[in-house]
Amino acid sequence: MAGRLQDRVAIVTGAASGIGRASARLFAAEGACVVLGDRTPAVHEAAQAIVRDGGRALALEVDAGVEADVVRLVEAAQRGFGGLHVAFANAGVSGGMAGIFDATVELWTEVLRINLIGPWLMVKHAGRAMADAGRGGSIVCTASVAGLRSGAGGPAYSASKAGVINLVQVAAQQLCETGVRVNAICPGLTETGMTQPVFDHAKDKGVTHKLGQLNPLRRAAQPEELAQVALFLASDQASYVNGQAIVVDGGLSSSHPVTRQRTGQTAV
Repeated sequence: MAGRLQDRVAIVTGAASGIGRASARLFAAEGACVVLGDRTPAVHEAAQAIVRDGGRALALEVDAGVEADVVRLVEAAQRGFGGLHVAFANAGVSGGMAGIFDATVELWTEVLRINLIGPWLMVKHAGRAMADAGRGGSIVCTASVAGLRSGAGGPAYSASKAGVINLVQVAAQQLCETGVRVNAICPGLTETGMTQPVFDHAKDKGVTHKLGQLNPLRRAAQPEELAQVALFLASDQASYVNGQAIVVDGGLSSSHPVTRQRTGQTAV
């Protein structure tokens, strides 16, 4: 049985770990040739793991917020595998939790460069390549529940992710009639390299049971759960999904803040 991305070519940034790595492996398992990009040398091991499993992959050490590096990724897909059908702009940084009055211009500039300019560069160059090829395609960007409203990240991070949500809406319109779809995923708390300090702190304090306690599922997500949503958006199963921000947060954003009640109690 053919995979959902059989004979497709996909780019994944932030692919050395977390959601990016899980998505690259899943895309390859579903038949895609995958170009993995990341700033760390670990991206090569991630690609090698795909090859060991029988997939096709190549890795580049790149900075997703540098235009020349994004161009390199697109060109590598075209030269190495003959085209480009899927681009997952997943690379991102947290920027820490510095408040509006404490953060520096340099911090904001760096967070916006990677988290927002990076996805725009992917839309610009991957979108153009897909449109010129005339076959359509799918661009997926990693946003966040922090881009929906306050309380899920630092100010710079939250602003950058809100920008990503708007970017996919605008890009979907700009790519009108090309057949190229642009969507975003908004993860809730997910165990990745970026969030590892949160998980390590909870482990050190003996409060891992509190991770994800604010959502109805009462747990954090694993990268593979987000990868499944990225696969859906990348595949023809989402052929009529365009310009959307799909929230994957265990139900966190389904409610305004409330005082939790024990089962059987009446909320006041």
